[in-house]
Amino acid sequence: MAKVIFITGASSGIGKAIASYLHDRGHTVYGTSRTPGHHKDTVSFSLLPLDVTQPATMDAAVREIIQQEGRIDVLINNAGVGITGPIEETPSDEIRKAFETNYYGPLHLIKTVLPHMRANSEGRIINITSIAGYMGLPYRGIYSATKAALEITTEAYRMETEQFGIKMVNVAPGDFATNIASGRYHAPVLEDSPYKTAYGNTLAMMNQHVDSGEDPLKMARIIESIIESQNPNVHYKVGAFLQKFSIALKRVLPDKLYQRMLMRHYKL
Repeated sequence: MAKVIFITGASSGIGKAIASYLHDRGHTVYGTSRTPGHHKDTVSFSLLPLDVTQPATMDAAVREIIQQEGRIDVLINNAGVGITGPIEETPSDEIRKAFETNYYGPLHLIKTVLPHMRANSEGRIINITSIAGYMGLPYRGIYSATKAALEITTEAYRMETEQFGIKMVNVAPGDFATNIASGRYHAPVLEDSPYKTAYGNTLAMMNQHVDSGEDPLKMARIIESIIESQNPNVHYKVGAFLQKFSIALKRVLPDKLYQRMLMRHYKL
């Protein structure tokens, strides 16, 4: 059965791949972008203006879809921002922006959509988090924190909304071949910084991982399976085997041993 699907951050990367795939599969898809006019000729689905740091734009987008379709069956919180740098040297304003985009924005959108789903006694909310949210990664600690916050909040929210026929799900991707690296906030590698060498090397490694990442179509197929499932899982991890295995290792290894493993991986 065709669904009315609302997905944020759909003008590029994983979001665009998911929206295009679901549109081609016969669903009614509304994507969002801060600048939809720049992308209207490159997408096959409807694109609405929305900035996840501006609540008024989220409220307006939800009103538009309800006016056009009468319902929202699936919300996919995909819009997000990357942020890297030594935590000590990362500007407080940039930390706040990361939380506004990756955490507070999705929460506001969930609150806006929930009454409409509750009125229909059903709905599916899919939050795109990150495998990085399962561990504190060096020079990506703020990003890890924003995604971890959304993961844990989703767990609680799912229990609160289950009584209304609404299922809330986390999907944590690893590295995918997208343009996310170009959109990250990178704290500058300062010449006089005590972190200069270690951060510079780690930054180069992170960018390389994204460049050699997996096909975003893999994410789109997982999302479709979640939409179609009668009783989806709470958590899904999508990525390379070693990235998913690292989560399992964190559960069983002593903390210090796991820390040493990460530090060796990042050559710290």
